[in-house]
Amino acid sequence: MSVKSPVLEGERLAKRVAQMLGCSRSEAEQYIAGGFVRVDGVVVEDPPFRVQHQAVTVDADASLLNLSAITLVLNKPPGWLDGLTEAPIPSPHYKGKKPKVHTARELLTPAHRSPADASDTRVLKRHFNALEASVALETGASGLVVFTQDWRTQRKLTEDLAVMEHELMLEVQGEVLPEALIPIERALRDERQRLPHAKVSVGSSGPQGSRLRLAVKGAHPGLAAHLCEIAGLQLLALRRIRLGRVGLGDVAPGQWRYLGAHERF
Repeated sequence: MSVKSPVLEGERLAKRVAQMLGCSRSEAEQYIAGGFVRVDGVVVEDPPFRVQHQAVTVDADASLLNLSAITLVLNKPPGWLDGLTEAPIPSPHYKGKKPKVHTARELLTPAHRSPADASDTRVLKRHFNALEASVALETGASGLVVFTQDWRTQRKLTEDLAVMEHELMLEVQGEVLPEALIPIERALRDERQRLPHAKVSVGSSGPQGSRLRLAVKGAHPGLAAHLCEIAGLQLLALRRIRLGRVGLGDVAPGQWRYLGAHERF
């Protein structure tokens, strides 16, 4: 006995919108994905959504020119992969419980948008598609990681990475006076060590701990730990707070914000 497929009621939303606007089905799907279409007053972003007698409306200011690519600035928690690196695959001979490895891409959801995001951008499903990342951040560190749909932003981050300044905050054990950084300054000037051009300064210091500022051009995983070792300092935490001219802002760990229209790397 054969089983018949259930008959889907109504018609695809994309077909209805195409008829309303006199446009192609493909263009109708873009209007829907752009958040411009409402069914009974509720925004629907899925072109396959089926409608019957509901009221379908298209926003008066709807334009495919407004479907610009977006960029997200994420505050990666320490211990999470940066979204560039794939989670390691355990050996087939490994018999223990497989460790859970988190990646920053898990946080790219509407629920993790920062309340501190000052942009008025409306969150859409399409904003989480085809996001590329190119600026690495070591797993043990936290802070700014960029995901973008904009090929111009991706090109900027890729081609100018070596000359783009990264600002990092280092938390170290105990009080650090400026003279404690002299060994680091000497090492950075020593051409034999082939260290990148960088500047280190004391941001705040106290008996319990201190914060150092590291400004360096390019991504150099392991550099902060190496410099602390040179000065005999114990590195407790590392956080990237700025990339080029874009700062992390008040985004809490595990949250993201939209790159503002006025911001440029």
